[in-house]
Amino acid sequence: MEIMEIIGPDSLLLLTVFLSLVFLVPVSIPGVSTVFGIGILLSGVTLLFSRHIWLPQKIANRQLSAEKLREGFTRALVWLHRLEKISQPHCMNRLTAEGMMTVLNNLSFIFAAVLLIAPFGFIPFSNTLPALALIFLAVGMMQRDGRFILYGNLSNLAAVIYFGFLILGGGWSVAEFIKLVGQWGLQPQNLS
Repeated sequence: MEIMEIIGPDSLLLLTVFLSLVFLVPVSIPGVSTVFGIGILLSGVTLLFSRHIWLPQKIANRQLSAEKLREGFTRALVWLHRLEKISQPHCMNRLTAEGMMTVLNNLSFIFAAVLLIAPFGFIPFSNTLPALALIFLAVGMMQRDGRFILYGNLSNLAAVIYFGFLILGGGWSVAEFIKLVGQWGLQPQNLS
């Protein structure tokens, strides 16, 4: 818990980036997005209400060895340096302003987590778009980069459109299948 207090809210955003990287492949393992998505969703709710994340005492007070901690931070720094190279802090400041924009950004973050939880893991790119939204939003919120916030919201929009096509296409396919089965069922009766 001390580590999270030192790093602050950015620790949840950084954790989100790492958890979301898993979903950048076209098809992910079904069920993983639900587990990771719930963790990210809880992080988003924690950020929205400006609370400290609740952890069971056993986990919160767990001691980590300095060697493992150093190794983890070394790996994390590699990704942080990569993110810093492409991020432009204080770009498009209106999208990162305190107050209402922070609330809207946190709600967009939560919405992306809900989309990640949606049970479409076996369909290509269904987890990729929400994961991209989460990565862009998390980096944008950490770096105060409005451009990344915009990319995150556009990724959310793309995910909603993609899911809409999946749902409409699936509904149409089921309706056509039912019609086809109904026609097959009627033909033998007509012959007798």
